[in-house]
Parts: sequence; C-alpha cells; structure tokens
Amino acid sequence: MPRKPKADARSVYDKALGLLARREHSARELKTKLALRGHQADEAAPVIEQLKQRQYQSDDRFAMSLARRRAAQGYGPRRIQAELKSHGMTDATVREAVAGVDVDWAAIASAQLRRRHGSVAAADHEERAARAGFLLRRGFDPATVRAVTRAEVDDPGEELD
Repeated sequence: MPRKPKADARSVYDKALGLLARREHSARELKTKLALRGHQADEAAPVIEQLKQRQYQSDDRFAMSLARRRAAQGYGPRRIQAELKSHGMTDATVREAVAGVDVDWAAIASAQLRRRHGSVAAADHEERAARAGFLLRRGFDPATVRAVTRAEVDDPGEELD
C-alpha cells in the first residue's frame, strides 16, 4: 500500500483557501484550524501571509463580518469586543469594527427583551434587575440597559474591554 505523502505547501494553501471560501477567518483562527488538520506552524505561516498579500484573508474584514453577524444575533457591543479580542484582533481593529456596525444598540436591546420577556412590563424592582442582568450578559453597556429597563445598573467599567 503506498504511503501518504507529507503535506506540501500547495495542500496547505488549498486547505486554507477552502476554509476562507466558506467564511471569513482571522489569521489566528486559520492557523489553529490548519494545525488541527496536521499542518505545522512553519508550514502555515507563509501560506497565511501569502493569503493576506492576495487579500484573501483580512483580519479587518473578519472583524467587520463578525461584528455585523453578532449584532444581527442580538449581542451588544461589549460582547462583540470581547469576542473579537479572543480572536487576536488589535484594539484599533476592534474599535473600528464595532463603530462600523451601523445599528441602534438600544433598539437591539429592546428587541432582545421583547423576545425573552414579551411586551409585558416588569412587575417590580427585582424583575427589572433580572432583565438588566440579561442585557448586561448579552454585552450591552450600562447606559443602554438603564435606558431600556429603567433599572439601576452599575457600570462594571472596562472588565469586558
């Protein structure tokens, strides 16, 4: 039975290109996925650089795509920022991506509340606090949560940033 040849640079390129054909990937994510498919970092790095030069892979484009997708799914800007940072995006790229999402965060937060709790107003302070916690966990900033729920919300600061 013939032995399987060692992965050459072309197959690494083809696999990386195949991943990018399905959806945008960050450079870090692409490197990780190639490693899971048996390609060493020294094989993947030049291929990823080549894909960047040809503009097939772009961390900026990935960041914008992910930010738009998560906003459409009802997540707030802080959650999106945290996820982008987990993908190895720079602070500047994260700021640009979140700022580039042209949405009304208060409207998204309101829609999430309606989806979760219906259009019935909160009965008491405890229920308002629970609703505020739900929105905070989804990544909305305290000012937006206060405006939508009318609950007293403390600003946790930059812990998600």
